[in-house]
Amino acid sequence: MTDTGKQPYGEDPIGGHRPPELTQGSLWKNIWHLSWPTFLIMVFNFLVGLADLYVAGCIGADIQAAIGFVTQLFFIVVIVANAIGIGTSAMVSRAVGASDIGRAAEIGRQSLIFGAAVAVGITAVTILCCGRIVALAGMPGPIQAVAEDFLRIFAFALGPNYFLIIVNAVFRAAGDVRKPLLTMFFVSLVNITGDFALAFGIPPFPAMGYRGIACSTASSFAVGMLISLALLASRRWRRVFAGPWRVNIPTIARIVDIGWPSAFLQVAWQAGTIVLYSILSRLGEGTVTALAALTNGLRIEAIIYLPAFALNMAASVLAGQNLGGGNPRRAEALGWKTAGAGMVLLSVLALPVFIWAERFASILARTPEVLAETANYLRIMMVSEPFLAVGTILSGAVSGAGDTRATMWIIVACMWGIRLPLAYLLAVALGYGPTGVWVAMVVSMIGYSILMSLRFHGGRWTHARVD
Repeated sequence: MTDTGKQPYGEDPIGGHRPPELTQGSLWKNIWHLSWPTFLIMVFNFLVGLADLYVAGCIGADIQAAIGFVTQLFFIVVIVANAIGIGTSAMVSRAVGASDIGRAAEIGRQSLIFGAAVAVGITAVTILCCGRIVALAGMPGPIQAVAEDFLRIFAFALGPNYFLIIVNAVFRAAGDVRKPLLTMFFVSLVNITGDFALAFGIPPFPAMGYRGIACSTASSFAVGMLISLALLASRRWRRVFAGPWRVNIPTIARIVDIGWPSAFLQVAWQAGTIVLYSILSRLGEGTVTALAALTNGLRIEAIIYLPAFALNMAASVLAGQNLGGGNPRRAEALGWKTAGAGMVLLSVLALPVFIWAERFASILARTPEVLAETANYLRIMMVSEPFLAVGTILSGAVSGAGDTRATMWIIVACMWGIRLPLAYLLAVALGYGPTGVWVAMVVSMIGYSILMSLRFHGGRWTHARVD
């Protein structure tokens, strides 16, 4: 069997598991098959972040502050890997849907070549300019040295992390979601156990203090890369290694063309969030309370977001594969069904938070004022959860089809055209305070849901070019 022809996908069971054909069979089974492993992966990531902050807090508040700063910096440099992963996923899912595994392997190979080049460049710049980056980030003097140590160690983890993100995108796009689940389970296990073992010196490991947190993260990515290499060597995916390792400019150009809107979107969203914090900082006496409430509320909401983003990724793969298989009607039906399931699920999760907002707020809030405002935030924001589900999931389907520009412009328009101006108008100009900001966030989320639904219903995304 050669690498060039169109071949059926289900030939390489791992542990007796054969990935299903996502272009046929039960729609609900397809949605479930992709969703639950992705949800678990996100839970693993959530637990890793929690462990990092907990161990850092045990060492000292300055360490916790430093790791928070550096995590944001690391997120910025990983945006490029995520963008490559989105472009790769859209192209691979189309190829797999068309039963062209040779093409899927070629796309994966070119993504790895491109990702490696980018990672090497960013790693070199980060190591050489570590001190300047920390200073430019505006980190307070007492934590600059700690932040430099974190960033320097994280820089060496950048290459393995890029590799991990891209390979997981290939597996996920092919419907092989148990491979990323297996990989991320071990990545999370190494990271969490390493946090405690390396930071506190649990035998046989020496006590490394805060450096142990960074080293555990770097080690976990290295372990994940090795596991991914082993999975790529399986019968199906060894084609990635078998082909010529030379740059294919047209393929890389398509990956970039599909992926760059995602990178721009993430930067625009982060910048918008900073502006939102700036608006809250203009509230005078209630500024600190409002800022703390937003921070607490976002962390509590993150738990509810997890199923929505899992379904977002499921919709992305299902749309891509079914379009690749020449079945746009099935792709559209899967998108609406996935969005409907997400809307119901997030509504069910939001209801108890709305009813018992004070109890949920008390998990993080430590003063009566912050607790009351956090509860106010949660009650208002829970109204937006069904809309969040619809917009997020349909954006996954549209992006998975390769129509990433539409998603970018809709989200940027809702953030910069609705949320921020309305937040300033209600909170500052009209004097409604933080409640005005929370209302503006809900209105922008409703707008996001409506615009994404209109885009999806229009059907232009089914004609997006990926090759």
